[in-house]
Amino acid sequence: MVEMTPEIHGLPMARSCPFHPPDALGTLRERAPLSRLVFPDGHRGWLVTGHALAREVLADNRFSNRNEYRRWPVERARVTTRHMPTLPGMFSRLDPPEYTRYRRLLAGQFTVRRMAMLEPRITDMANACLDEMIRTGPPSDLLRDFAVPIPSAMICELLGVPLEDREAFLQRSHVLVDMKTSTIDSARAWAYLYDYISKLTVAKRAHPGDDLLSGLTESDLTDEELAGVGVTLLVAGLESTANMIALGVYALLENPDQLAFLLGDMSGMNDAVEELVRHQTIFHMGPFRGALEDVELAGRHIRRGEVVLVSLPATNRDPERFDDPDRLDLRRTTTGHLGFGHGVHACPGQHLARAELRIGYSVLFQRLRGLRVAVPREEIEMRHDMGVWGVKALPVEWDV
Repeated sequence: MVEMTPEIHGLPMARSCPFHPPDALGTLRERAPLSRLVFPDGHRGWLVTGHALAREVLADNRFSNRNEYRRWPVERARVTTRHMPTLPGMFSRLDPPEYTRYRRLLAGQFTVRRMAMLEPRITDMANACLDEMIRTGPPSDLLRDFAVPIPSAMICELLGVPLEDREAFLQRSHVLVDMKTSTIDSARAWAYLYDYISKLTVAKRAHPGDDLLSGLTESDLTDEELAGVGVTLLVAGLESTANMIALGVYALLENPDQLAFLLGDMSGMNDAVEELVRHQTIFHMGPFRGALEDVELAGRHIRRGEVVLVSLPATNRDPERFDDPDRLDLRRTTTGHLGFGHGVHACPGQHLARAELRIGYSVLFQRLRGLRVAVPREEIEMRHDMGVWGVKALPVEWDV
């Protein structure tokens, strides 16, 4: 008897709980780690929900990460990006060997020394945010007043962008991850960011500083490529870490036993960060890969050109890899999660993100005693319509 491959139309998005992936993903994973996924545009691709299979796909150079293979997996997306060319410098949408060139240059910039130099600045920024929150008093929106300013300030400092321009970047970055954004508005946001970073690049060549963009001007990258690299890092650095900070705090406040354990021994913060990233996987609609040739995968024949979507929330909850995966357990040593990706395209800024999360959580919970959510859970609006999962606002209060 031939085993039937599960088939679904569109990526399941409905959640019964904001802290858990859609139930349908777990059901699919129980049946098979690989399912047929019919995209809204009619393309018949595949969905990976198993951890081991996800690692296999993400490490296999027979699967391409190029922009041509990206397809929105949900109906409400603004537009398909299929067949859109990859702009110069957008290294995250390239394959080796082109991608390798950029990755090597970035590895020389995301050094241990530079990340260590940023840690005091992260601490200062976190404390400055809390000083202002304490001065104005509760309630406060933790996302707006704490989670967003920290990574936005750090990515601006890393790139050598004046801090006073941060708000303009935040606005355009938000536009780019909003699935309701029109094609015109999206293009305008990209154009603004490219134009700004292009002009900044010219200035850095003339008067280099001790920042990443200045360091890259010493490479063979063109000004156009440098602008693409800068915009890619800017958007990724702003959206992902900010939402992970806020969502991680929300998850801890909703799991008081885990928060109590963490407060009892803050030396376990590194493990706590890894578990939070696994449990609250914010990238809920990808990554995508396109088959460059016919591939046999999990007993199924993947044809050349077919798109494979890897569900990171589902793979990070795979019981074959993690014991009792739906439980947030800060006592476990979480290794092998895919929250930062896997393979050659694993997040190049993950060490900076880890530092921001570790320092942000530590400073926050040490200074704001009795921190708690200020409204009922049903009043917390989640980012169902955004490319990065999280909260749209997190009202909190604390003991004064």
